[in-house]
Amino acid sequence: MKPAASPKIEAHAYTIPTDQPEADGTASWRATTLVVVEIHAQGATGLGYTYGDRSVAALIDRVLAPEVGAHDVFDIARIQLALQRAVRNIGRAGVASCAISAMDAALWDLKAKVLGLPLARLLGKARDRVPVYGSGGFTTYDVDTLTRQLRGWVEEDGCASVKMKVGTEPHADPQRVEAARRAIGDAGLFVDANGAYAAKEAQRLAHAFAAQGVSWFEEPLSSDDRRGLAALRANLPPGMDLAAGEYGYTPDDFRELLETYAVDVLQADATRCGGVSGFLQAAALCDAWHLPLSAHCAPALHLHVACAAPRLRHIEWFHDHARIEAMLFDGAPRVRDGHIEPDLSRPGCGLEFRHADAQRYAS
Repeated sequence: MKPAASPKIEAHAYTIPTDQPEADGTASWRATTLVVVEIHAQGATGLGYTYGDRSVAALIDRVLAPEVGAHDVFDIARIQLALQRAVRNIGRAGVASCAISAMDAALWDLKAKVLGLPLARLLGKARDRVPVYGSGGFTTYDVDTLTRQLRGWVEEDGCASVKMKVGTEPHADPQRVEAARRAIGDAGLFVDANGAYAAKEAQRLAHAFAAQGVSWFEEPLSSDDRRGLAALRANLPPGMDLAAGEYGYTPDDFRELLETYAVDVLQADATRCGGVSGFLQAAALCDAWHLPLSAHCAPALHLHVACAAPRLRHIEWFHDHARIEAMLFDGAPRVRDGHIEPDLSRPGCGLEFRHADAQRYAS
């Protein structure tokens, strides 16, 4: 039944410069675009967001918002299906999935706020706080910048593990990884190639990284090459996990990674994979396959749903996103003893967007 008053939906894009030039094995950037969605209904405002392109906001305004207005805002599963059907001829992955993700997150935040509950309690907690690992170490950083950042997450924030980017200059990666190991002592060391390596190159470098105690090799190959990932995973050194899934947009994407035995740890990103609803689907798949799940980036958005995911290992404390969230959201979490914890005195996801602070970045 259509509600008496249709919700008011606003979507805006903000482009925030990075504090330094950033790059990984396959891309470089000097700014990050945040798309914020607010749904006003039943005396509350639901907040959701994604990281992508400003075209996400236009798609929400033109295509998705009318679909939400046709349903009760509490009927999130029904709205999800309507949004997926609305983008059928546009293409569900990529921009469309990011837009749906932001809408879904806003709907869950709205529902929790109307009910006067923190989202983690509405979903049902599996844990009270969530481990994070420090993530950055961009390939644009010189060795001093790289090691200072990684060491800070270990010594100041208490992170048990940190992650660095590799792949821009594969010949130099073993030396950079060795420098990182010296900087962080016995802490866990992860590397992320963003699909930059060829198969034999990745296998050779895996053994070089293993000599430095690297325990996590993320996207050594393109995630589209599931059979290649599976073959590499079967031949990784003992104690090294292969992780992928950050570009999963649908449950089918995750299912295919699992069915081909392509990963030891599945990653999912609620800003891409369908919001809170999509992340819970990924969590259910991991539970069925007895594999750990890791939340990719956007730590403030993931915090509450990560508390509800049964096999969750950790959240990525990604430098770029953690910085933006601290700048523009009241209630953004802070790392303590290597963990982040939801503020259960705040309803919903615990975040409020600082419009005045963000206006200078409007795009």
